[in-house]
Amino acid sequence: MSTLKERLSADMKTAMRAGDKPRLAVIRMLQAAIKQREIDERIELDDAAALSIVEKQVKQRRDAAAQYRDGGREELAAQEDFEAGVLAEYLPQPLDEAALAGLIDQAIAETGAGAMGDMGKVMAWLKPQVAGRADMGALSGKVRAKLQ
Repeated sequence: MSTLKERLSADMKTAMRAGDKPRLAVIRMLQAAIKQREIDERIELDDAAALSIVEKQVKQRRDAAAQYRDGGREELAAQEDFEAGVLAEYLPQPLDEAALAGLIDQAIAETGAGAMGDMGKVMAWLKPQVAGRADMGALSGKVRAKLQ
């Protein structure tokens, strides 16, 4: 069993004992998403695959919160923000701007990229390095700026 799944199980028990129903619901939802993927693909997920599910769930919650705010539903946006916050606790520490810039420079140097046509190679090199620690959309914008 992977360490992320073990941590989720332990946190679920802690939330149950503390009577923290909102947190418990978020943890159960995440465990269900991980279990569903394991059943669908008939595999045991490792931490990297489970982490990708957490990232997806956080992104969904943030997008939903933005949509609720646009629609004037602040109470629902607050709920989505709470859920995103709980889920984000399971992501690794985000990289700061200096570390990202260093990784981008290293990726460009190691892949020999010099033009926009090489962006795919650079992003492929970066993806495992920043998994769960940086927004890939923002990262691709920074890579694009460096390659132009």
